[in-house]
Amino acid sequence: MWSRSRWWPATLAGQFLVLQLTVLLAVVAVASVVSVQQSDADFRDNRGSRLRAAAESMANIRLVRKTFREDVVEGQRASLTSYTQQVRTNVQASGVYLADPDGVVLVSSDFAGRERRIDLGGSTVQQLRTWTGDVDDFGTPSIAAQVPIINRGGELLGIAMVAEEYPTWAERARSVLPDLLTFAGLGLALGVAGSFLLSRLIRRRTRGLEPAAIAALADQREALLHSIREGVFAVADDGTITVLSDSARELIGLEGDVEGRRVDDLDLDPAIRGLLADDAEIRDHVVVLGDQVLVVNRNPVLERGRRVASVTTLRDRTELLALQSELSARQSITNTLRAQTHEFHNQLHTISGLVQLGEYDEVSRLVGTLSRRRAEISDAVTARVEDPAVAALLIAKTSLAAERGVDLRLGADSELPRLDPESSTDVGTVLGNLVDNAVDASVSVGGTSVEVDLRLHEDTVRLSVADTGPGVPPDRIGEIFRRGWSSKAPTVEGRGLGLALVQVVCERRGGGVAVSAGPNGSGAVFEARLPGVQSGVGPEVEAR
Repeated sequence: MWSRSRWWPATLAGQFLVLQLTVLLAVVAVASVVSVQQSDADFRDNRGSRLRAAAESMANIRLVRKTFREDVVEGQRASLTSYTQQVRTNVQASGVYLADPDGVVLVSSDFAGRERRIDLGGSTVQQLRTWTGDVDDFGTPSIAAQVPIINRGGELLGIAMVAEEYPTWAERARSVLPDLLTFAGLGLALGVAGSFLLSRLIRRRTRGLEPAAIAALADQREALLHSIREGVFAVADDGTITVLSDSARELIGLEGDVEGRRVDDLDLDPAIRGLLADDAEIRDHVVVLGDQVLVVNRNPVLERGRRVASVTTLRDRTELLALQSELSARQSITNTLRAQTHEFHNQLHTISGLVQLGEYDEVSRLVGTLSRRRAEISDAVTARVEDPAVAALLIAKTSLAAERGVDLRLGADSELPRLDPESSTDVGTVLGNLVDNAVDASVSVGGTSVEVDLRLHEDTVRLSVADTGPGVPPDRIGEIFRRGWSSKAPTVEGRGLGLALVQVVCERRGGGVAVSAGPNGSGAVFEARLPGVQSGVGPEVEAR
């Protein structure tokens, strides 16, 4: 048995041609049967009329009626043989018969069937009605006309039958074959041309891919949608969802069959619905959905310069956010320790030089001054900030800012109690990034001060960081919290993450961050809100 690859064409044009030829052959076969049946119907109609007319003419002849009287001898009926032969010749019939009322043949044009009965199966001639139909003419399928021979009293004297043999199948085929060949040739030409044009159209619409390649792409698409961890949305220009991956269902909490439905009809978070329904291109937009942090990207799909759809990807960055927050804290501590190390080295070098010079009193005064300065910084912070992690961060940032020539001050109204560990970590992340950003901005234009204000109102920590930097242009306020945005050189590694991280941490807790101009129109003031904070010493903190 031949395999499919040996007889089934691989190209789309070849497959269409095979299908066209198959359909054409089926149509020709059906047309042949219909043509033969139509030929039979035409033969019965045309020949039946002529045979009926001949049989009626023969039954109405006076001589025929006379020879069917009871007193007529056999020799007189035999004289009608020549007459039946003449009728047979005139109408080109295959047999002409004169029979008694029971159908027994008395006179025959070719002497066949004498003393035998003609086929009266479906005939109504014995009811004195003319009949035309199919009969068995002594072993030959034929069409016949049967007419009653009646006397003046209306009695049946006999039956006149004129029959003609049906043409053979070969004769019928020869009668319709020329038309069928013409039809088949024309259909084949149209089929080849149609297959070629249709295959070109489909190849253009399918980017030149053959059916096997299209099937492989469909299989790969399904495997990809079920395996990738990123959520993928494809939305048509009319707002209908055409592609939805399993990960996308999990990330935004969709259940059931949603493909083919409009985005507006789905039960989605308003932030996600707005991103899916919008047309603009999106790059690394951060959305907080419940306790998840999602990074959204959207690209339009263009066909001949016209937008036909959009593809949106969702990446879960919740765990990465925690790592970035921890890394930011570690990096902040590292930078602070580096600054303190540099400061301590300078101080130790000074002390070493004084000792070598024998200036022991100067050594004592310098150590005292340094101790008092360190104590003043610590006391100023711990007097207003009871949380040890946040206080330690502020003390370290103060030293780091001083190393760069910036005076970091804590607002006189600042007051922050001890927080639960999770809240303390989030406040430290936000505060550390905002202070680093403020110090960088101040140093860039020669600014000398940064002021931090911390306070807890009910269950919300409100903190603000004011710098003496260049400020934020009004037309850039909407961009500064975008991931990757930075006023620094783009080649500096790690730039553009701090403010984006601040926004995500605040929004994850249900808060937010905003920026405004300084009191005198110079510098910038960043204000952050972190709700859901628990104050006081809990069991977890005491255990530590």
